[in-house]
Amino acid sequence: MHPTRRRWLRRIGGPAFLIGLAGCAGGSNGDGDGDGGGEDSATPTESSSEPPPDTNGIGSCSDSASGTRPAGTGGPGVTLVAVDDCPALPVQPAIEVVREAATPEQPPGLRTVLTSTADEPIRVGEGRAVHFEYVMDDAGELVLLPGGGEYPADPDCWRLHEGIATTEEYRTFEIEAGGSSARPVDLYATPDGDACLPVGEYRFETTISVVSEAAEPESSERWGFSILLE
Repeated sequence: MHPTRRRWLRRIGGPAFLIGLAGCAGGSNGDGDGDGGGEDSATPTESSSEPPPDTNGIGSCSDSASGTRPAGTGGPGVTLVAVDDCPALPVQPAIEVVREAATPEQPPGLRTVLTSTADEPIRVGEGRAVHFEYVMDDAGELVLLPGGGEYPADPDCWRLHEGIATTEEYRTFEIEAGGSSARPVDLYATPDGDACLPVGEYRFETTISVVSEAAEPESSERWGFSILLE
């Protein structure tokens, strides 16, 4: 393990439900993971040399979030209500609602996108946090988890009934010049809440860092967005 990489245990509420994460992988995959720490092979990733098209419910740091809630069925629906300005970094983040309403089969779903504005490849970290994986809202009532995973939550409620503990390393991945990295994240209520998916407005925020080959942050900015569940 590289001496600059850290390993720790994160717990999201209550008794821990342990999720094992893959270790470092050499080389590079489609999302640009390399020496700075490999991606979890079970985590869906997407990469593209072209930024994603603007769609209803996408909020980019360079544009206002859509205030239109798509028609949905089932449980509470998600609307983007605020998106921060672009960070002073060579990467532009965006968040998109891809599954607006909770259903008996799936919780609400979002998609995070990081698009490079640099003229050469850049490395960003921490590899999960930059895509809001395992990030809770400011009040600790909701959490975003990697899309498509199996978590200890009741269908049609989507509140975790066990805490989630994850062992992590400080991971980085590379984005090609002008390229992008995208991942799906699903919305769950934390075990500490009393309701399933509680209605209200919630803010999510994370740190995005451009890092060196030694996985040391060279520049970092906080960036976030707010959603409305109703």
